[in-house]
Amino acid sequence: MEFCIQLSPYYPDKSYGGDRVFGDMLEQAKLADRLGYDSVSVTEHHLLNILMMPAPLQFATQIAQHTDHVKIITSIVVLPLHDMRVYAGEVVCADIFTKGRLMLGVGRGAFAYEMERFGVPMDETQDRFNESLDLLQKLLTEEEVSADGKYYKFDPVTIMPRPVNPGGPQMMMAVLNPEGIYHCTKRGFHIQTTPLAGRHDLLVQQVDGFNRAKDEMDGAGKDLTLSLSRVGFVCNSEAEKARYTEQAESYYARFDNVFTGPGIVENGLIKELPRKQSRNELADSLLIGTPQEMIDKLGVYQDLGIDRFILSCNFGLDQTATMETIQQFAEEVAPHFSPAMKTARTAAE
Repeated sequence: MEFCIQLSPYYPDKSYGGDRVFGDMLEQAKLADRLGYDSVSVTEHHLLNILMMPAPLQFATQIAQHTDHVKIITSIVVLPLHDMRVYAGEVVCADIFTKGRLMLGVGRGAFAYEMERFGVPMDETQDRFNESLDLLQKLLTEEEVSADGKYYKFDPVTIMPRPVNPGGPQMMMAVLNPEGIYHCTKRGFHIQTTPLAGRHDLLVQQVDGFNRAKDEMDGAGKDLTLSLSRVGFVCNSEAEKARYTEQAESYYARFDNVFTGPGIVENGLIKELPRKQSRNELADSLLIGTPQEMIDKLGVYQDLGIDRFILSCNFGLDQTATMETIQQFAEEVAPHFSPAMKTARTAAE
């Protein structure tokens, strides 16, 4: 199992400044690179102070200038918000500027507040995404591509420059529904998923969808990977665990507002709303714990066959504590599962 740090900017206090927020994310990426993490991931969200990143490809190229090894995953780019004729060229450039370390994670969008303010109703996002994805793949693999679809109609065009590698960067699909995971895997995509703050049995179903598809592909899907994203933080006492879980609950009270709730946002700040899930239920579902508790939970994920674990540790705690968690996780947790991380730790010693 490999490990990734999700660079998911959380901006609850405007006085902190966007420059400081993104500076923190860059420092986390540099630390992850030094510690031997497989990758870092970059979100895309607009008009909101959670997962705030309106320019993921720009940030990916910035990360590449300051790191040497980590893959840079867009996690995820919301295709219905982009014109594929423009976006395909931006992808090619980002792939060049990151020297081939870009992995393009794509999805349909999850927040109605965000989508609808860009003129994309949520009930259209699946159709828009499907048409956009098909067109993006054609633009990256073919020349003189035309369109006569529901959302795109244009005469033949050729994206320039052409991708350095045929088809452009590897593509990863963000999917939550187990049957959706099955069908996307069958199409040849890497998969990223999460049960969010949900049940373990949902994760089992998600993994099953991925494995069923690979089993039916007669070896064609042997190199496809399944990545799991979970909120997590290393703690060293019960008091820390309680405090970090309380902060995670506050974070999810805002996340749920725009994910499944009414989408109440004031001046870019998502309002915190009461949650139905208890704090104890939330704590059981997240990866907040001592190194040994994290090892125990990750062992279950490894047994399920997860290929990459994405640690999402930016949910409102300060930068010093977050950097310490990235370091401690790399030194005390990840080496139990990743030969590369174990090698990096030995080299550092």
